[in-house]
Amino acid sequence: MPRVKVQRKSTSIDMTAMCDVAFLLLTFFILTAKPKTEDPVPVDIPASATEVPIPDDNMLMLTVGQGKVFFSVDGNDIRKQTLLQMGEKYNVKFTPEQQEKFSGLPIFGMPLGQLAGYLDLDAERRKEFKQNGIPADTTANNELADWIREARKADVALHNKSLRISIKGDNKEEYPTIKKLIALLQRQKIDKFSLITTVRSAPKK
Repeated sequence: MPRVKVQRKSTSIDMTAMCDVAFLLLTFFILTAKPKTEDPVPVDIPASATEVPIPDDNMLMLTVGQGKVFFSVDGNDIRKQTLLQMGEKYNVKFTPEQQEKFSGLPIFGMPLGQLAGYLDLDAERRKEFKQNGIPADTTANNELADWIREARKADVALHNKSLRISIKGDNKEEYPTIKKLIALLQRQKIDKFSLITTVRSAPKK
């Protein structure tokens, strides 16, 4: 009895639609991803049992490590406007190029008088620059309080929003430094702020 040959069909699949979706997803993640900001000093944040995600934007963060305080705020436009207001307050002029560089600066910690020179450095020398923290004395020289105040004003003026404040401190940091920061915020009537922690790992059974 003769065998019946079944005609083979092509198994090729049109992948065009799948490739389009893959590239759309890749583009979405690239555009929405937020790069991790490298801290100027090592900061080993304390562990916590509760988990509350930090907001993705509109946040002002004060990083504390080795007794120094570093300042960062979300938004290139807010950073640039805050710099202009600080320059006006302390009578320090910044060139348009320095303003542009500062708008892309994720975090810094130094007196305002050193900032222009720091911004003029190239990227490699900026990495090697030793930052001593923003002055936060309780006396007349309290630039940190002014940075916070001017950033809040800039956010209200540009976006009509209220910045959310967070403190990120090393778990070995001495309590007086954190206490000084909290007192500084309370003098500006900021009673609600977040303390950045990491999730404590579950105990081994």
